[in-house]
Amino acid sequence: MVTLPYVFRPMTAADLPLVQRWLRELHVAEWWHDPEAFEFVSGDLGHPDMAQFIVTLDGRPFAYLQCYRMSEWHSGFGPQPAGTRGIDQFIGEADMMGRGHGSAFVSTFIEELLRNGTPRVVLDPRPTNPRAIRAYEKAGFVKDRLVDTPDGEALLMVRNP
Repeated sequence: MVTLPYVFRPMTAADLPLVQRWLRELHVAEWWHDPEAFEFVSGDLGHPDMAQFIVTLDGRPFAYLQCYRMSEWHSGFGPQPAGTRGIDQFIGEADMMGRGHGSAFVSTFIEELLRNGTPRVVLDPRPTNPRAIRAYEKAGFVKDRLVDTPDGEALLMVRNP
């Protein structure tokens, strides 16, 4: 598999207008439609349990990714190995959809986590989002079980080394 040169640039306050615009895009709002989504994203800048990134390809920002330590926020995921990380992401630029970038940049990011000792990576798409589930399966995640989250029912998917 050829790895594209994705860059995961730490998000800063200067990126907030871009992320806010992406959250309004129909293809993002369909799944990130919580009216407080932007407040959570902006409020988590600098949170010690959360790392946020702008994903670029050839210098062009096109996606958002957050990587977090498991905490009481994620108790619905059940017991996980110490050091497990969770991720959430979206492609913000509509013209980058349907071209394999979702599974590719997720795979690139998590391979680095696993190489550096993270014992497991989890994510939780909505069970009604087959496009995301397929992309995550292509990135090596397997379906675990349905879980209840503050955003409603989700499909817990896991990736081990």
